[in-house]
Amino acid sequence: MTARSTLLDALGAVRRQVTRHRLRVAFAAVVALCGGVIGFAAVTGSTTANAEAVPEAPPTENHTVVTESARYGTIIAYAPNGSVAYYNNSHTKYFDVDPVEGRSMTVEYTAVDTLVTESERCRDPPCTRNVIERVNISTGEVTEVVSRFDYREIAGEWHDHVRVNETHVLVADMADDRVFMLDTASGVVDWAWNAQSEFPVDEGGHYPGDWTHLNDVSLLDDGRVMVSLRNQDQVVFIEPDAGLNESWTLGSEGNHSRLYEQHNPDYIPEERGGPAVVVADSENGRVVEYQREGDGWTRTWEWSDARLQWPRDADRLPNGNTLITDTNGGRLVEVNPEGEVVWGVELSHPYDAERLGTGPESAGGESAAALGLESQTRESAGGQGYDFRGFGPVVRFLRDVTPPRVVNAVIYVSPTWLGPAEIGPAVVGTVAAVSWGGLEGWWFLRSRNVGLRSPVYREEE
Repeated sequence: MTARSTLLDALGAVRRQVTRHRLRVAFAAVVALCGGVIGFAAVTGSTTANAEAVPEAPPTENHTVVTESARYGTIIAYAPNGSVAYYNNSHTKYFDVDPVEGRSMTVEYTAVDTLVTESERCRDPPCTRNVIERVNISTGEVTEVVSRFDYREIAGEWHDHVRVNETHVLVADMADDRVFMLDTASGVVDWAWNAQSEFPVDEGGHYPGDWTHLNDVSLLDDGRVMVSLRNQDQVVFIEPDAGLNESWTLGSEGNHSRLYEQHNPDYIPEERGGPAVVVADSENGRVVEYQREGDGWTRTWEWSDARLQWPRDADRLPNGNTLITDTNGGRLVEVNPEGEVVWGVELSHPYDAERLGTGPESAGGESAAALGLESQTRESAGGQGYDFRGFGPVVRFLRDVTPPRVVNAVIYVSPTWLGPAEIGPAVVGTVAAVSWGGLEGWWFLRSRNVGLRSPVYREEE
């Protein structure tokens, strides 16, 4: 007996065992298992749709404030014992939040209202109302600082602002691709920098739509302004009297090994181990830090785990830990210098977070180089962070073959309970259901002697 005949006999034996009934049972079991996992997630998944549904957090030393955008628009403050001390969802989206210097338990934030009905302020809906507000999380008293109506909804938002003094704020204006210094008392713009003065409009995003997606601004102690141009994959430094300082630019257009549509960079000055920038490298699914060495930037630290999907904020705390919002991973976590998650809470769609009493953003933290932080990648973390409900290999395979922005886009538009852990069973269940349906169709046609024939054939001579 030849090897070929032995192989054919073995295949024949397998084929005799794989009956239609057994295939149906197998497909039904896979679809039911995957559907059960997804259904369980839909029923038990965390939500922030209302204050009563917000999960409690583990205890920590200070109050923690976090904002959410897109899936839900909320601002939540956790007390040190983990209970919810403040909650508000009156705006469509909430973005940057910072403590107000000299005001105990008081924060300022940027928020957005989407206007869907025609009015004097919105002649062609949908439009955007951008607002900066101040809230005392102890009393719940909210005070409007300034607001502006914009004619469009997409890329018409203020993602960030910096309180400069009692009368002035520095605003990251995505709608006009600019940064401007606003006198909130008079409404006068004292200074502005427009990205069009330095960058070609044929790079980045679509112009004049979501061109730069300018999502963050920081005022440095030396008077420079640091700006995040997400769609240009760059963090840039502006000198108000001279404009862009190109020699300090971190990242470059399309160089995704460096930065890929980043969010919320924080500057760490020389006296705390810098100059350095810690930034949420969003589409690369990691948090990174770059140290200024000579005339360039060197990556000195990065962090991710099995779950981290689309981070959008990272603050270095005075204790050496890093507070990270994992937007599409659905959580807010605190990571210690060894890379371990030592505190965290499940949330629907976190954007920005602050640990009160530690200064705004990374103002009280040191650089990774000064602290000797240990880097951790998704590969080195192994399964740390998430077990993916037993579908880890499927999720890892999908991440390897699918561009990160595609995965993030799917999660972004999906139900709030569909996160990275549910991607595996969703894909496996869908593939099984489609394959099962295809086989049933094929069997149906065969039972009625309906065959398929190629439209191209050779005519007999």
